[in-house]
Amino acid sequence: MKPSRAQLGDVLASLKDPALRYADVRFTATHHQDVRVRNGEVDNLSSDVDRAIGVRVLVGNGWGFAASSDVSEESLRLTAQRALEVAEASNIASTETVTLSELEPHVATWSSTYDIDPWSIPLEKKIDHILGATDPIRGDARIHQVTGDLSSYRQEKLFASTAGSWLEQTTTEMGGGIEVNAIHDGEFQRRTYPNPFGGDFQAAGWEFIERLDLPSKALLVRDEAIALLTAPKAPAGRFDLIVGSSQLALQVHESCGHPTELDRAMGLEISLAGGSFLQPSMLGNFRYGSELVNIVADATLPGAIGSFGFDDDGVPAQRFHLIDKGMFVGYLTGRDTAPSIGRKSNGTVRAESAARIPIIRMTNINLEPGTTPLADIIADTKRGIFIDTNKSWSIDDLRLNFQFGCEVAWEIENGRLGRLLRNPLYTGTTPDFWRSCDAVADRASWQVWGLPNCGKGDPMQTMRVAHGAPAARFRNVEMG
Repeated sequence: MKPSRAQLGDVLASLKDPALRYADVRFTATHHQDVRVRNGEVDNLSSDVDRAIGVRVLVGNGWGFAASSDVSEESLRLTAQRALEVAEASNIASTETVTLSELEPHVATWSSTYDIDPWSIPLEKKIDHILGATDPIRGDARIHQVTGDLSSYRQEKLFASTAGSWLEQTTTEMGGGIEVNAIHDGEFQRRTYPNPFGGDFQAAGWEFIERLDLPSKALLVRDEAIALLTAPKAPAGRFDLIVGSSQLALQVHESCGHPTELDRAMGLEISLAGGSFLQPSMLGNFRYGSELVNIVADATLPGAIGSFGFDDDGVPAQRFHLIDKGMFVGYLTGRDTAPSIGRKSNGTVRAESAARIPIIRMTNINLEPGTTPLADIIADTKRGIFIDTNKSWSIDDLRLNFQFGCEVAWEIENGRLGRLLRNPLYTGTTPDFWRSCDAVADRASWQVWGLPNCGKGDPMQTMRVAHGAPAARFRNVEMG
């Protein structure tokens, strides 16, 4: 059951308090279908629909929020009253003034696009497809485990607010990938395609899975996993490091996306998610990276899972710089945080579902491509290492000191890719690393990677974000 516009309007009209400043009500219906196979057998099948309503109220300087999985008209009314009561109590205890950035009302409908509806594909076909991608990998005694994943996602969202907005949005996504675990003589190696964490994800339909063409990549993934078992260990020391698109996307996520969340910088997430080394006093005058480093937040990017029409404050999706020619110039903000730095919200407040309160979340945080072909960057590297595909990561609560391990690396000698290397590891501090960037590859190596499991908030919320990145070179990076 989906509430009508009139029902949501009635809910807002029922909120009576002389100090009421703002209220919104959201409805979401979130559909998941997941298929996982392991070693030639179906390991997991799940399909569910989660429906929720959530009401957020600002009375004076006190916020209130209440949610329910019962989306009936009576539940809507009771949930709204609970949110109002919480806001009234919060206002009594409030010690700080809440300032909201200005917002024009919007009445709009938005949907992501797809060619083939994921739910139009029979489950049997999905199972056969992912088994067909993983079965050719099996048969070698060194291959311990082979898994394959296919994931379908759709969220329908309604939003109404006392600002006069009425928004309907629908996002449809698909993702998939394969993973190979190889073991021999006490050595363990993992290789994935196209990415770890269940593969790659896009705001698209079944056509995205067809484009991934997992069956054609199976033997290459197997062969690399086996080759890594006996490959030389990646060396320790300082090297010129070329980071591939997949790994660099995660680097952007951890060392730029999270520290530019303004609520972290304000200490509002410090108890669980952590803080940020990027403080408001640094805006406009802190050199985050070299002049080649341009990082944008872009919620308007077609096909990316961090895209939408409007955030959960009702603010339109936007594209803006976080890092401009190496300088720190922007945060991800919401209506109640942006005024603290003298700005308007840039539309980055979202919730996992209507059952959770909206907080600042990444959209599509992208490292913009450069102008140099990747082949030319490799040819210009006398002695270095090419590294890609994340295997492990560690970063402190301020997003300053980090360590990343990757699945695979190749030696670079005199401008040529050489031996395969296993267990590469690199470490550093965020500003030093990005300041050492002296080459960013062109759009030919640039790819958007979907990440559906970004965790933040308390209670924890899992958000769907994406990152576009090319390959890039970093000088004198600590390895091992």
